[in-house]
Amino acid sequence: MNRQRSRAFAVTSGLSACGLAAAVVLTGCGAGQVSQTAIQEPAVNGTNVVAGDPVTGVALRNVHLRAPQSTDYVQPGSKAELLFVAVNESPSDADRLVSITSDVGSVAITGDATLRPAGTLVVGTPDGQPSPLDASEDANTVEAAVTLTEPISNGLNYNFTFTFQRSGSATVAVPISAGETPRRDKKGAVEAEGGHG
Repeated sequence: MNRQRSRAFAVTSGLSACGLAAAVVLTGCGAGQVSQTAIQEPAVNGTNVVAGDPVTGVALRNVHLRAPQSTDYVQPGSKAELLFVAVNESPSDADRLVSITSDVGSVAITGDATLRPAGTLVVGTPDGQPSPLDASEDANTVEAAVTLTEPISNGLNYNFTFTFQRSGSATVAVPISAGETPRRDKKGAVEAEGGHG
């Protein structure tokens, strides 16, 4: 009996030691590695960039164009909306959006584009819904309309340069979003609901 217990103990100890060694080896496999999720961008429509100093400049968030597209390209002469949120990272100095330029069209800004210290500028209203930021004391809301001089298409990015009075300029590649409103066919049936006309 003692011999069987000794043998069982040896087997159990050996398996435990192997398990511990495997755990140590597998733990070491990730050492010094950067996980794939650590470098992923947030799941939003647009892109993000900072104009000026990362600590006191202006952070541009979710920058994208809304340009409903019914053919291969949105044609020159058409209008598109530029949507984004700008956040003044400085707690003490105001800033102002002076201009937005692009090779694909001219951009007209309507409204007071001032960013108070630590304030927010909301540009456009996603899918016509008022932004909760509009009610914030430190948020201004403006519109940015793009009159296209070049054809643009979903799936491509287009460079826009944002110039601020204090923080300077930043250029960002801007994607197009067709918006979330369901598309309708010629007879008015909603495709997203499987309607037939």
